Amino acid sequence: MRTLFLLLLCCHVASAVKHSLKYFLTASSGIPDFPEFVGAAVVDEVQVGYCDSNIKTAEPKQDWMKKLIKNDPQHLEWYTLKCFGNQQVFRANIDSLKERLNQTGGTHILQRMNGCEWDDETGEVIGFNQYGYNGEDFIALDLQTLTWTAPKPQAFITKLRWDTEKARLEYNRNYYIHKCPDWLKKYVHYGKSFLQKTVLPSVSLLQKTPSSPVSCHATGFYPNRADMFWRKDGEELHEDVEKGEILPNNDGTFQMSVDLYLSSITPEDWSRYDCVFQLSGVKDDVVTKLDKAVIRTNWAPPLKFAVIGVVVVLVLLLVVCISGLFIWRRRKKGEGQRYFH
Repeated sequence: MRTLFLLLLCCHVASAVKHSLKYFLTASSGIPDFPEFVGAAVVDEVQVGYCDSNIKTAEPKQDWMKKLIKNDPQHLEWYTLKCFGNQQVFRANIDSLKERLNQTGGTHILQRMNGCEWDDETGEVIGFNQYGYNGEDFIALDLQTLTWTAPKPQAFITKLRWDTEKARLEYNRNYYIHKCPDWLKKYVHYGKSFLQKTVLPSVSLLQKTPSSPVSCHATGFYPNRADMFWRKDGEELHEDVEKGEILPNNDGTFQMSVDLYLSSITPEDWSRYDCVFQLSGVKDDVVTKLDKAVIRTNWAPPLKFAVIGVVVVLVLLLVVCISGLFIWRRRKKGEGQRYFH
């Protein structure tokens, strides 16, 4: 077990020297009050640029990217031209796909994710360019063979046509193997203080009801190269646990959680369990003991609600009785007055 843990830890540390530049482009039709085209540039899972068909320009999203643009204004011009050009191409592609697939109304979405990864220790570069249509993989570029792969029969016509565009294929190879990693290295240099910072999370134990699993939730950490797990007596657990994905927060940090199911754990054994959070580049782990006193929950015992319900009913009955008595007394008084007349 310890040998396996050390191997995993080594792999985890090695991944810390990999950097990525990704572009996410989305064109849509049939979605009201939403831009027809949206583009985002992401470095090491941090958004650094944005454009859409409404603002008609590219915008830097990080201070260090703004500094780069200030020193190299043509960089922003290139992104703005690419953003506008891709809008036209994507709109034409959506119209073509709708016609080919006999789609008229409804919502349709065409997406592309492209970019590169660069290992600053080994120098390895991996490029990628793939499309999705209406939430499913559509077509992807194989840089080894310089051909397109079509996982869906509907994309086969596109594959045959794009495979004949040799100049475009050569441009893609040059871009993803040379230009993209060069830009990525430039971004990593400018954003070094931000991209290579480490921020530890706030860790909480959460539980919906006493029979629900206990969720160990970490939020606010950076970078996203992190791991979290439950352990018993110092050994990592692989059963009765469920690990969630690492998700982004709005401020550029990340969150994740891992659940521990309690059905087989006696209250006497709780002290033997703890939740461990590990962040790449940080030596010390964040350890949280399984303790009922620190678990946060919105749940309240049913008895409490029953008591509240009884009190509410009694109050309502009291109001009804008082109102009835008041009405009865007024009627009696009225009847008396009519009798003496």
